[in-house]
Amino acid sequence: ELKTDVRAENIVGSIPGTEKPDSFIVFTAHYDHLGKMGEDVYFPGANDNASGIAMLLSLARYFKEHPLRYTVVFIAFGGEEVGLLGSQYYVEHPYFPLNKIRFLTNLDIFGTGDDGIQIVNGSIHPKEFEEIKDINLRNKQLVKEVKVRGEAANSDHYPFHKKGVPSFFIYTLGGISAYHDINDKAESLPLTEFEDLFKLLVIFATELDG
Repeated sequence: ELKTDVRAENIVGSIPGTEKPDSFIVFTAHYDHLGKMGEDVYFPGANDNASGIAMLLSLARYFKEHPLRYTVVFIAFGGEEVGLLGSQYYVEHPYFPLNKIRFLTNLDIFGTGDDGIQIVNGSIHPKEFEEIKDINLRNKQLVKEVKVRGEAANSDHYPFHKKGVPSFFIYTLGGISAYHDINDKAESLPLTEFEDLFKLLVIFATELDG
C-alpha cells in the first residue's frame, strides 16, 4: 500500500554567532528511514541514519557551550529516503539566504569508520578537503584515511550543492555492511570512529570560523 498523504517535518535549530550572526556554518542529517515493510518486517536504520543524527546532536550540544563567531545551524531532514524531499523543500523555502552559508556538512552513515571516511564533493572543494586531511594528520590521524569523491546525488547535501552552497557529504567506511535491511540495528553498530569524527568536525568548523 502506497500512502501519499504522509506529512514529514524538517527540524531546524541554531546557535547565534558571537561576531557574524548573519553568516552560517551548517550541519545536516536525515532522521527518517525505511521503517516498516508490511506488517512484520522492520528496518531499524541505526547506521542510516540514527548515527548521523546522534552526531548532529552531539555537535549541537558542544557548540551551545562553545559558540563560534558564525551562527551554527543544525537541520534534521525528513523524507531523505524517498528522494531527498526534506532538503529539496528546504532549499526552496530557506530560513536565511543560502548565499550566506560559509559551508555545509551533511552527516549520513556515521556508525563505523574502520576504513576511514569518504567525502563527497571533496574534489569540488579541494581547499576544504585538504583542510580536513590536514586536521586528521595534525591530530595523530583521527581516522585511518580521508578519501575523496566527486559530485553525487546520494544525500541531503545535494540540493544545496545544486544551489551553489559549498558542501560536503561525509560517511564512514568499513565495518558492518548492514544497509537498508533488518540488520541495521543499534545492537550491531560499533560506532568505531564516532568520538574521533566528532573531534574532526569540531576542529573543521572552528577553523572555518577563523
